[in-house]
Amino acid sequence: MTVPVRGCPGKKAGGLVGSDQDGDQCSQTETGSAFRAGLFSPGERQFSSVRQASCYVFLFFFFLTDALQAENKKAMEIGKQKLSKDSVFFRDGMRRIDFVLSYVDDKDCEKKQERRRTYEANLKEAGLELETEDKSESEDGKTYFVKIHAPWEVLATYADVLKIKVPFKESDIPDDGDMPMNWLSTPFRLPKEIMNPEPDYFTTPFSKSKPGLFLINNQDTFFPPSTRNRIVYYILSRCLYVSEECGDKKGIKRLLNNGSYTSAFPLHDSRYWIKSKDVNCESERYDLYKYWARFFCFFKEQPINRIRKYYGEKIGIYFAWLGFYTEMLLFAAVVGTICFTYGFLTYGDNEWSKEICSDEIGGKIVMCPLCDKKCSYWKLNTTCNSSWQSHLFDNVATVFFAIFMGIWVTLFLEFWKRRQARLEYEWDLVDFEEEQQQLQLRPEYETKCTKSKENPVTKELEPYLPITSKCARSCLSGATVLLWISLIIACIIGVIAYRLAVYAAFASIMKDSPTNHLEVVGPYITPQLATSVTASCINFVIIMILNLMYEKVAIWITDMEIPKTHLEYENKLTVKMFLFQFVNYYSSCFYVAFFKGKFVGYPGKYAYMFGSTLRNEECDPGGCLIELTTQLVIVMTGKQVWGNIQEALLPWVMNWWGSRKARNHPESLYSRWEQDHDLQSFGQLGLFYEYLEMVIQFGFITLFVASFPLAPLLALFNNIIEIRVDAWKLTTQFRRPVAAKAHSIGAWEEILNGMAVLSVVTNAFIVAFTSDMMPRLVYMYAYQPQGQMNMKGYINNSLSVFNVYEFQNSSRPEEAENPMWLNITTCRYRDYRYPPGHEKQYFHTMQFWHILAAKLAFIIIMEHVVFLVKYFVAWLIPDVPSDVRARVKRERFLVHEYLHNYEVNELKRQLGQQGDKECTCTPMIYPTLPKHEVLSEVL
Repeated sequence: MTVPVRGCPGKKAGGLVGSDQDGDQCSQTETGSAFRAGLFSPGERQFSSVRQASCYVFLFFFFLTDALQAENKKAMEIGKQKLSKDSVFFRDGMRRIDFVLSYVDDKDCEKKQERRRTYEANLKEAGLELETEDKSESEDGKTYFVKIHAPWEVLATYADVLKIKVPFKESDIPDDGDMPMNWLSTPFRLPKEIMNPEPDYFTTPFSKSKPGLFLINNQDTFFPPSTRNRIVYYILSRCLYVSEECGDKKGIKRLLNNGSYTSAFPLHDSRYWIKSKDVNCESERYDLYKYWARFFCFFKEQPINRIRKYYGEKIGIYFAWLGFYTEMLLFAAVVGTICFTYGFLTYGDNEWSKEICSDEIGGKIVMCPLCDKKCSYWKLNTTCNSSWQSHLFDNVATVFFAIFMGIWVTLFLEFWKRRQARLEYEWDLVDFEEEQQQLQLRPEYETKCTKSKENPVTKELEPYLPITSKCARSCLSGATVLLWISLIIACIIGVIAYRLAVYAAFASIMKDSPTNHLEVVGPYITPQLATSVTASCINFVIIMILNLMYEKVAIWITDMEIPKTHLEYENKLTVKMFLFQFVNYYSSCFYVAFFKGKFVGYPGKYAYMFGSTLRNEECDPGGCLIELTTQLVIVMTGKQVWGNIQEALLPWVMNWWGSRKARNHPESLYSRWEQDHDLQSFGQLGLFYEYLEMVIQFGFITLFVASFPLAPLLALFNNIIEIRVDAWKLTTQFRRPVAAKAHSIGAWEEILNGMAVLSVVTNAFIVAFTSDMMPRLVYMYAYQPQGQMNMKGYINNSLSVFNVYEFQNSSRPEEAENPMWLNITTCRYRDYRYPPGHEKQYFHTMQFWHILAAKLAFIIIMEHVVFLVKYFVAWLIPDVPSDVRARVKRERFLVHEYLHNYEVNELKRQLGQQGDKECTCTPMIYPTLPKHEVLSEVL
């Protein structure tokens, strides 16, 4: 057999024996055969032996050199990996980095150094492994990074303490088959491996004493990174940073607040635009960016299961809710667009607008001044354009849409409960609140509550807050909230005063304004419009300023109350922030909808604000609905546009500025922890503000939707962008948040239910009192002089008459303000009162009371109808789907049976180890439990 050799003495390395380019051969077989056959002389034999020996020596050195080169190559590859800092492992390449702490060495503050030394020593004592990156290795040359790894023993111990559910058996419950016409949704689907990154398992709380029960194939990967960072953060939050004698000072949060550490965060597993070169990293961040965070994926479904796996259930359920809310908005947007289209198509049938715009009717009706002294008499046809605009939103379709939205809200909330129940089952959160929430006391609660009492359930001592202290803190908190709400109301009153004060100024300025002569925009620029737009803009600016101020106050008073659990803390903060935001955002809309033009009085006896200075505003002859629409569009659209710009642009600019130095270095030297350190912190309340933004939007499209049917359409477009903006910033601009569990959207669900009920009332009042729907219907059915079912003569019927000589001097228009055509004895105003000279002059006519009765009747009928339908739909649709309920029972039964069999087998194994001589018992005495008894325990 010929042995291939890469070279012989004097030959080029790289040739094979028997095929050398120079013709020489160095074959071990041929040389040995010739020697044995006696073909060589003794000298030749001696030479041949030497030659053969030299070949052997060369072969030895060749193989040795080849092996060394292979080792050097392997070492160089390992060295390259070690040199590349874009890794989520310690320097040994084996231990995963579960958390990172950073700090700047402040030589002037030894106290901080002592805190860090004590804290890190206590972390090591708790079982965590630490590795420090010197500041010389950082980009700025002054930041230290402490990398933390949790070994198996620590993970297993705390998984047992926190009752973390882990898989023990692959689920045998078959998935539902494809829905009919499923092929229609194919363009919107994502690949199955992205939507369902792992198979479905039966799970049960982890027990360290039963490792054989669980599917532990690899201890390093059994707990996913999201669970690992959650466990490590639990330890960081409770570890002391001073001696035992001062045990009230603990937790990473306080160390961050006092500046001992500058940041604490888990790592992303890769860059978002490229997969990790490390085969042990799944590069889930890259997959999320590719299939979810890019805007061009806006028409695709969200990979909710992968979001939950990477970020945790709390963030996962937010995006599930936001996606479901956006899907439901599609139906409301379609119906709203149809209602708006109806108003547009019936534009030409608007009889009362024709009367306002005609020279024969609107051109001859002289209206009373809208303000004192500075405002002059004016002709009705000057409001022609605003009356046409009002018809787009103030028509019969408005009533239908208001009723539809009341039912839509109920369907949205009920179907969300069903979706939420399905997610609870799929994510193993069915018993989450009962089993886990009470275990997760806030470290601040444990620290500040110095007194203890026995828990009646566990019979263990636990910290508690005395009832007297709790009541005092709650009273102070409530008083602070009321104070700030009063401040908001005061600001709104200030805006109202502005509207009253500047209207006269706008009226005087615009009388001879050059814009009046512009054919395109001139007719649209009126004192009413100028006042409404500027007041809305000022109100929007005030809202933004007060938001920044109250945010810190709400957090401070919530901290002062010392909530017991994280869930209780978030619920308390949610209620405070929402109450503030509710008054802040909606108060101006409530004013325009329900107060403006309702308490005006009549000429000669006007109602005033602040004594006799500012006269209350009047509505346009076409109604106040168009002003409510203007207010809603400005506040809602302005908030959404500003919010998206702030959410997307601000983090990007700050990250760009923070990482400007690192962009000049190779990627391999830009460590994974420094890349994440340069990103923005998501913060404990990051998700809270996302919910708040969407719930405020939900209020706009439900509470005042009767005034603007296109509000759901605007919300739909905004949310399509919002989902991708939130996904983009979470994936690319923020550090990876600590994974947290949540089985629902929390207090927001109750807030949405409350707003759903309130929306029925507000929309009924808007249709009845803000729009002109009821006066028109009463006129058409009861007061039409010709007995026809039309609106001819409505404008003349809806305006009362006033004798101009009865004006008081304080409100009579100045001579200089009166137009040249003025030669009148009476003027008209918007009300139903008897004319001058009548025995009941200036008192309300019977038609006024008929209209008021019709308005109240409409409110009662609409509310009862909508509420009856709402509650019937809520009763008809179960909160938990029947298949989910059956699956939960089936899983509980199988879990109990599996655990029972495991215990039996373990007992058999233990008894079997004692030997057959010591164990004389029959198999029948082993504990068994019939299936019907197991089922009865489960059910």
